[in-house]
Amino acid sequence: MFRLALVLFVAALPSAAEPLRFVQSGFKAGEAGWTVWQARAENAPATGVAVDPSRGEPGSLVVSGNSRVGGFGGWERAIDGVQPGRWYRFTAYYRAAGVVSESWQIVPRIAWRTADGKRAGQPEYVYRARVEGEWTRVLAEVPAPENAATAVVQLLLTSAPLGRVWWDDIRLEEIPDPGPRNVTFAAIHQRPQKRTGDSQKSVDVFVETIRKVAPKQTDLILLPEGITVVDTGKTVAEVAEPVPGPTTERLSAVARERRTWLAAGIYEREGDTLYNTAVLFDRDGKLAGRYRKVYLPREEYEAGLSPGNDYPVFRTDFGTIGLMICYDVFFPDPARALSVQGAEAIFLPIWGGPEPLAKARAIENQVFLITSGYNHPTYIMDPDGERLAQAPEFGTAAVATIDLNKRYWDSHLGHMRSRRMREQRVDIPTPVPGVWR
Repeated sequence: MFRLALVLFVAALPSAAEPLRFVQSGFKAGEAGWTVWQARAENAPATGVAVDPSRGEPGSLVVSGNSRVGGFGGWERAIDGVQPGRWYRFTAYYRAAGVVSESWQIVPRIAWRTADGKRAGQPEYVYRARVEGEWTRVLAEVPAPENAATAVVQLLLTSAPLGRVWWDDIRLEEIPDPGPRNVTFAAIHQRPQKRTGDSQKSVDVFVETIRKVAPKQTDLILLPEGITVVDTGKTVAEVAEPVPGPTTERLSAVARERRTWLAAGIYEREGDTLYNTAVLFDRDGKLAGRYRKVYLPREEYEAGLSPGNDYPVFRTDFGTIGLMICYDVFFPDPARALSVQGAEAIFLPIWGGPEPLAKARAIENQVFLITSGYNHPTYIMDPDGERLAQAPEFGTAAVATIDLNKRYWDSHLGHMRSRRMREQRVDIPTPVPGVWR
């Protein structure tokens, strides 16, 4: 059994001239500091202090589902001394038992209050997590909103009747403003204007276009889908090549020459299997990775292609990115899979397709979406679904410098990326299509 309690913090709190720093490891029953928050008293989770487990000093805060199906509540602590516009890093460690879906049932967040106790801004969900042994560390780096004077750290549990969560090693510290993280992307809008009859002649067109229209200082250049087959008059089986192969060697040289990352769609042959593949090169021209198109339309199956089976993300020197190809954008799960792995921008080589679906993927996952198409427009889109740049004519490039640290905010709902990460219900299985019971 554990006892309901208020507990004392063991922390360094700032003087008026010092940056805020709150640190606590170790909790004792019956001492002031933390208080209980609950949505409804009649079905609230139970809260208390447990001697074990702990990460340092004895004692941890514990929240139990209390056999209440719809319970929502836990511990909170008000920390004074925050200043509007300044940045703060929150970290904490938890252990859980009996929690079915930790990503949404365990709810660490920061609420903000004005000096007179009113709400300031919107609560910040803490969604970044890393498993470290038996504990999971959560992390958020956020700015205090306008008029904020107090940060209320909340460690909550929802809808987990058999769950129990222990919290320890809790910190809130002021950090320097991270400032902008500016990157420049260029999406090429091009296709051969006549039949080339040869895959490498088609590739010539794209390489030459990069040299003509892509800025010299570019962080990533995107080419369209299937650059080795478009306007050649050949089949995908005739142009498919190994990776590395002739086309990847040429793209590698372009990336190395321009000191840029580069992504393009080609057709890949591995043994007797063919894939619609997007390849990615780093600034040294090294093959940094590939993505094999997961969602193939009927026509590509009939052409002899096989689907991929994973959604990799790539850690670059400017941020984390993902790749999709054309028909992938018709389905929600590829973009979702990339965003939940940390992708900040998704690059989409695409032949053609409806822009509203692409816009939806950017908005619902709060990512930048960069397209390079033939029949689909070529553009750079922000997480609000707004075009930042576009290339309406063949032989041009959509170029934009964007800030990957910019926070996209809804005045009523708050920071949408963190909300979508914490509120997604990925624990409910999707029924098999076409099967009715």
